[in-house]
Amino acid sequence: MQLSTSARHARRRWASVALAVSFALVLAACGGTTKESSGGGATATSAGAANPSAQIKQGLKVAFLPKQLNNPYFTVADAGGLAAVKEFGGEGKAVGPSEASASSQVSYINTLAQQRQDAIVISANDPNAVVPALKAAQGQGVKVVSFDSDTAPEGRQIFVNQASAEDLGRSEVQLLAKQIDSTGDIAILSATPNATNQNTWIKFMKDELTKPEYKNMKLVKVAYGNDDDQDSFQQTQGLLQAYPNLKGIISPTTVGIAAAARYLSGSEYKGKVALTGLGTPNQMRKFVQDGTVEAFELWDPGKLGYLAAYAAAALASGQISGKEGESFKAGKLGDYKVGKDGEVLLGPPQVFDKDNISQFDF
Repeated sequence: MQLSTSARHARRRWASVALAVSFALVLAACGGTTKESSGGGATATSAGAANPSAQIKQGLKVAFLPKQLNNPYFTVADAGGLAAVKEFGGEGKAVGPSEASASSQVSYINTLAQQRQDAIVISANDPNAVVPALKAAQGQGVKVVSFDSDTAPEGRQIFVNQASAEDLGRSEVQLLAKQIDSTGDIAILSATPNATNQNTWIKFMKDELTKPEYKNMKLVKVAYGNDDDQDSFQQTQGLLQAYPNLKGIISPTTVGIAAAARYLSGSEYKGKVALTGLGTPNQMRKFVQDGTVEAFELWDPGKLGYLAAYAAAALASGQISGKEGESFKAGKLGDYKVGKDGEVLLGPPQVFDKDNISQFDF
């Protein structure tokens, strides 16, 4: 049976309406809607989907929780982070303990959660001690970004890493080997025994030392200065007294390397025992210029804090959820992608020596 012209037109109109309704239902099922989390960030209702095109929410409250306040490294890192928060229209602050002990950050996490911060950016003194408090904060809608020193994965959504842990660990050995002709006893002066980043780097240092080219280098001691200037100074003195044949020290902590350099610069070991590690140009400049230290390395901690702040803002604004493959824009640093296990890499470290150290100011 054939339909009249008017009947055919009517059928076409109804079919178009039905198709439009169906398409709208599919979009609603796939995209969902957004709502404000209890911490103030926008989160997608459809299985945690992120929205990379979303704008950073204005007025976000972001708190930085370093290992300890008044540590020169974290002073620079926090300043970079707070500058980023101001840049994207948020409210930022830095709080933290005066000592870098395992549980010293827990009370601060609890307080920040009670204050309804949108995000906490933490450098963990201990990867596990802070997790219960951080999980409780997340349960209240607070987004958590670790930077510099990671927490256990369940304690955060994103880890902003300064560089590949393997690259850092191996390059520390390589830098020292060049200075001592790959021969002699060496020691490591670390921060705290539980510091996540330090222990990971040391693991790769030890692995690097198993290579044939380092067969004449021997690691005799891993000492801990607890990221305290005086403790690190005394540990350096103790290493040199206990191991009279020591040829070099690696200190992958800005507090440790500065304290070790201060001891060496005023001792009979200056120019005889090599020192390298991670330090800031401003604190190490005089020791490079007077010959105590030949070369050391670091990333820019200000940029690390800056990147961590933008990662926190992206989380709290619903741009990302912390899944591998997601991307976000970090202000003047450009675009970054979330890697495996929620890791975001700042970039390769910078080596500082007498030829270039005057070019840097941090």
